[in-house]
Amino acid sequence: MAGQAKVLTDDEIDALLDATDSARDRALIGVMLFCGLRVSEACALSRDDIKGGLLVLPKAKTKGKLASRSIPVHPRLALLLQQYPVEGEYLFPSRHGTGHLHPSSASQVIRDCVTLAGLDGLGITTHSFRRTALTKLSNAGVPLRVIQQISGHKSLASLQLYLQVTPDQIESAVLAAF
Repeated sequence: MAGQAKVLTDDEIDALLDATDSARDRALIGVMLFCGLRVSEACALSRDDIKGGLLVLPKAKTKGKLASRSIPVHPRLALLLQQYPVEGEYLFPSRHGTGHLHPSSASQVIRDCVTLAGLDGLGITTHSFRRTALTKLSNAGVPLRVIQQISGHKSLASLQLYLQVTPDQIESAVLAAF
């Protein structure tokens, strides 16, 4: 759909993760991708928001501030977090340690990773990770209500705007139906 962030391929994800030597940058990409978080939600995470194999996003850190979300930590994310030792309150502290990384700074980190990976001009933004996560869940056959719980969307209609449908999927659906 025009105007929306690109849904990433597996090769593009690998290229972005491999493009940087920064454990922090890989962890930031991982949190947004494997949990389907908005950049502002990822930036606001404290170290204590990840415990016992769960990422718990308090409602105060969500877009609508309506409900908390608990998202299991994918094994690939667990590895990225293990490789990223964090000191202090925030998972992604600001440069001066006076708060958390600002979303605009995180956006610059992603733009730099995109450039390092040689993926400029493809429409990759911080929101690409959220769209990719939700589309991958949908393509894996996860029910929309479950994806809605993970993403925190208020309605299924707003969630469905995130999900990419390819011509191959449409063709497969038609062929499978008859």
